[in-house]
Amino acid sequence: MIPKLKDILVLLEDLASAKLAEPWDNPGLQVGSFSQDITKIFVSLDPTLKALNSACNVSAQLLLTHHPLIFRPLSQMESSYYPGNVIFNAIKNGIAVVAAHTNLDSAWGGINDILADLFELKDVETLTEVDDPGNSGLGRIGNLPEPVKLSIVIKKVKEILNAEKLRVAGDGNTMINRVAIVGGSGGSLISLAHKKDADLLLTGDVSHHDALEADSLGLVLIDAGHFRMEKVAFDIFANRLGSLFLERGWDTTIEVDKNENDPMRDG
Repeated sequence: MIPKLKDILVLLEDLASAKLAEPWDNPGLQVGSFSQDITKIFVSLDPTLKALNSACNVSAQLLLTHHPLIFRPLSQMESSYYPGNVIFNAIKNGIAVVAAHTNLDSAWGGINDILADLFELKDVETLTEVDDPGNSGLGRIGNLPEPVKLSIVIKKVKEILNAEKLRVAGDGNTMINRVAIVGGSGGSLISLAHKKDADLLLTGDVSHHDALEADSLGLVLIDAGHFRMEKVAFDIFANRLGSLFLERGWDTTIEVDKNENDPMRDG
């Protein structure tokens, strides 16, 4: 059975409802037709023109990304500049573009749950406050299998996230037991991580003032970068999505972008 784009969207909504997205976010369909057949999906963290061209080269009908192509209403679409160039070429080549962003960050089984699993956290719960314990939320917090020195955690973070360098605020001999994880940018959750007794917050996009706040609270910070905090987990999600397609008897394959790079690099 070959699913339509609308079938893919229904499945994604079941896995990570748009209701879970932050108010400023715009997940879901960005470009495309509900009725188009989807036999191949190309998965990339960012909806770049390079990613779209790669999707075209492997004959994919859908580019599935974590970050949305369209965040706010467009007043014009110029085909030479982002995001107009991506939108223009997506329509021209008949490739749909769909994003699963902060809704997937929050959802059970989403980005932050995958990260918590990768670091073998125990007794995991949501980091953000939720009215109903059964609901999902941003970030996860849990305990390591056993307390270890920060230097050991740093080594493991590099290994799991394929990161050569990290930005760290904290002494390497500090013992780490309780860890908060926020994929993407989590500097705004420093005080909440401290309130929930985290020894360490692992996230990306940490600012100078975030580091000062964490230091004043005695909270260790590891900034692995926005890209690294999400790329590994999103690729794992994509592979799990492929397994769900098989269970449904869908003749749709998934190819992950193996050539995608962090847009930020060392100078």
